[in-house]
Amino acid sequence: MKSFIRTDQFNFIKRQVQNLVNGHATANDDGVRSALKSMTLERVLVLFPLIDEEQAQLLQPISLIDNKEEAEAFLSQLKPYVMPFEVSEQGIKKLFPKAKKLKVPSLAEIDLRDIAYLSWTDTTSNKRYIVINRDSKLIGIEGSFTPSNQKGVCSICNSHKEVGMFLVKEKGKEQGTFKTKGNYICHDSQSCNKNLTSLDKLNNFVDLLK
Repeated sequence: MKSFIRTDQFNFIKRQVQNLVNGHATANDDGVRSALKSMTLERVLVLFPLIDEEQAQLLQPISLIDNKEEAEAFLSQLKPYVMPFEVSEQGIKKLFPKAKKLKVPSLAEIDLRDIAYLSWTDTTSNKRYIVINRDSKLIGIEGSFTPSNQKGVCSICNSHKEVGMFLVKEKGKEQGTFKTKGNYICHDSQSCNKNLTSLDKLNNFVDLLK
């Protein structure tokens, strides 16, 4: 069976599984526990409207989870079916042709199943780079990143984390003028990826800047 789960969907499933384990630990009524399991399975299946029977069978055991050990075993079985973020060093460099000495992070050191987007800071130019893969097409954005040294809501993952202002500078309508667009995003993109349970806000963020 081919991989069919996006990283954000896997994160959503993990969150549902955690809620299920917590609910099972606090609920004493079997009816409540049964309802919670049914709702959890329903929420997960909604993520995959075109799911086939084999894929559905892989997800069905979520309705049998009672404790942390069973949850971890279930997620371990799912992980091989998470689609890796498709990107290459050459592909990244093509997105930023003006950055002649761009230092791309080592993709071999990244579990590409753990990321829904790639982001890093080039210490030489002090720029933050963001790469997403939408409809099998890579999209790249570069801009400045200024840490706020405080917590706020990330416009990509919608979590309350350490954030900074990401700004893109572009030419204005009149010659010699510029305008900036941006928003607050997580300081740590790895943490941001772990908290990402939908691609909606990520895509909206990119659309805003593009």
